[in-house]
Amino acid sequence: MTSTPDLTDLAPQQRAALGSGADFWTTKAIGSVTAVTMTDGPHGVRRQAGATDHLGSAESLPATCFPPAVGLAQSWDVDLVRRVGEALGREARALGVDVLLGPGVNIKRDPRGGRNFEYYSEDPSLTGLLGAAWVTGVQSTGVGASLKHFAANNAEHDRMRSSSDVDTRPLREIYLRAFAHIVRTARPWTVMCSYNRINGVHAAQNRWLLTDVLRGEWGFDGAVISDWGAVADRPASVTAGLDLEMPGGSGISDAQVLAAMAAGTLDPADVDRAARNVATLAAKVVAGRELGRAVDTTDEHHRLARAVAARCVVLLRNDRGLLPLTPGRSLAVIGEFAAEPRYQGGGSSHVNPTRLDVPLEEIRALAGAAPVSYSRGFATADTGVGADALRAEAVAAARHADVAVVFLGSAAAQESEGFDRQHIELPAEQVELLAAVVRAQPETVVVLAHGGVVRLAPVAALAPAILDGGLLGQAGGGALADVLFGVVNPSGRLAETVPVRLQDTPAYLGFPGENSHVRYGEGLYVGYRWYDSRDMDVTYPFGHGLSYTTFEYSDLALAAEPAGIAVRVRVTNTGSRVGREVVQVYTALPGSAVSRPVRELKAVAVTAELEPGASEEVSLLLRRDDLAYWETRVDRWIVEGGAYQVWAGASSRDLRIGGQVQLAGDDLRIPITAESTLGEAMADPAAAAALAEVFGGMSESMGDATALGVDMMRMIASIPLNRLTGFGVDPEKLDALLARGDD
Repeated sequence: MTSTPDLTDLAPQQRAALGSGADFWTTKAIGSVTAVTMTDGPHGVRRQAGATDHLGSAESLPATCFPPAVGLAQSWDVDLVRRVGEALGREARALGVDVLLGPGVNIKRDPRGGRNFEYYSEDPSLTGLLGAAWVTGVQSTGVGASLKHFAANNAEHDRMRSSSDVDTRPLREIYLRAFAHIVRTARPWTVMCSYNRINGVHAAQNRWLLTDVLRGEWGFDGAVISDWGAVADRPASVTAGLDLEMPGGSGISDAQVLAAMAAGTLDPADVDRAARNVATLAAKVVAGRELGRAVDTTDEHHRLARAVAARCVVLLRNDRGLLPLTPGRSLAVIGEFAAEPRYQGGGSSHVNPTRLDVPLEEIRALAGAAPVSYSRGFATADTGVGADALRAEAVAAARHADVAVVFLGSAAAQESEGFDRQHIELPAEQVELLAAVVRAQPETVVVLAHGGVVRLAPVAALAPAILDGGLLGQAGGGALADVLFGVVNPSGRLAETVPVRLQDTPAYLGFPGENSHVRYGEGLYVGYRWYDSRDMDVTYPFGHGLSYTTFEYSDLALAAEPAGIAVRVRVTNTGSRVGREVVQVYTALPGSAVSRPVRELKAVAVTAELEPGASEEVSLLLRRDDLAYWETRVDRWIVEGGAYQVWAGASSRDLRIGGQVQLAGDDLRIPITAESTLGEAMADPAAAAALAEVFGGMSESMGDATALGVDMMRMIASIPLNRLTGFGVDPEKLDALLARGDD
């Protein structure tokens, strides 16, 4: 149990000073409160020893670059992500870092989002599970995590002013749900508020967000810190619930806090609260430091990074069983990224890796005695060699080899913090290169590297085998070689949908907004919820990923329990290779009273490595809280009763086995007012009984409504009760029945 340092001896100036940083990465040491060192680090510790910045331009100390979130999420593996978190925590301690700024858990609303490579998924359930595992792993080492960017931070354009204008249901069910799960289950030491506004109010000044929801509803007991430069008005932010403004050093905002207290516009109790939370964070840091500095982990963590990256590779396509490659066949390796790997994104998360596996070298190490040629194929920068010449060289090499392995993807300059992408196309010269190579060599494997979704319809139309790594970190080259040659059987799954074209995406017409406003007009229908509910063609669905073996699902058992729905399903390896399966469980409620996607992911499990013919019974719990929707009429979570459809499968469109289970719902009574409709009142037993007395003879006075060819009740159900006075209802009787119906 961490004790909070005694602040009674601190003067008001000192308490105010605790709420802003000492410099770019550290807080102030005041009285008994020690300074805290923070740094960026969702996928590696970016510890700067000299010049400091938050855009990744200044040099940082070497650290293991694990797969960024775009790659790591493709593992769908909670235990694996926790192990990465533990490794990051150990390196942070070794480098003298007390709080690692991560994980980033914002939802990938649009594939053009500039920081999508830092975020996990388009789905809040998957995001919450993986983010909680990361936090748990990091904090088990005595290093704090900083859950970010809170909240609805889904675009880089105009990011310090833009307002994310989102309705309550999607805000709760899509954009806040992962944050809530992580706060409640992993208890991060800090939460970082974002740059943007939410429905017109800056995140740093949003009391509903930082105090009512985060602390009041979710029970957060850590420190709320700002993103670097996110505070426009510190006194207003402290009132809202902000504890620590970063970066610091000028003292200007400390003076503003003191002046606001003197003027009576800032409650000293709010300043004391912020100081206590920063002091409590410092106490946790002191306890963490007592664990001591970690030993050198460079080699161990590189091996872990390779194993993790291999689990993140997705086999999108494998026609004719082209993969895995057989050592001894000659290979033509083509593409700039084979020799100069694309393995992380740009900006504040950019890590200086301890080493870097080059795919070409790793492929040669596993290829046996057969020749492995290399052709650049294309260039992302001017090399002095024309595109035609590069393509011709690659085509000639492919023609003389048994198999061509073509590395394609987006260049580092195309994806970074600070700006959004304009499109999701692969460069035209890359697609032209692939078409020419396939004409010369039909046995062609494509290997993809990218931070955001790229349109793959042209690639899928050409290549018989496709591997997608997203971004795989410093050991990605070795991991790709391991998967190509079958040393590792791929088990990665897509954490976001690959659309046929950009115009099909749910936020296409509302991204990135205009005049500092972004309207989230697609509501709940983000990612696969949109495509599946509309039954739209996609290139690859959410959750998709193949294996070098096959799996069968059987013996599905469903049971309603107080905690939710218990699911058991047997998974059998029916192929000829050892492999792992990622079991995805989706739910739906046919006939729901509210708008719902056609199916939603609610649980995930990863099997052990199964030998051919072996089985594993997988058990999962669909938590009741995760089955709830946000009922706007009563402003709370509601589990709707009914027969829930539950499927276990291998993607949102590969549902292998399903069944139904009856679940009792929560009590829901919508207050009946004069603005309620007649239909709403008749659905409420008490109000309906009161109305029956007033309208007892109504059917007789209407005559035979069916003779008019209409369902009279359906026709008048939408009339508000207070409008009935215009149809002869006595206003006093209406007031009386409303009073009785409210009892």
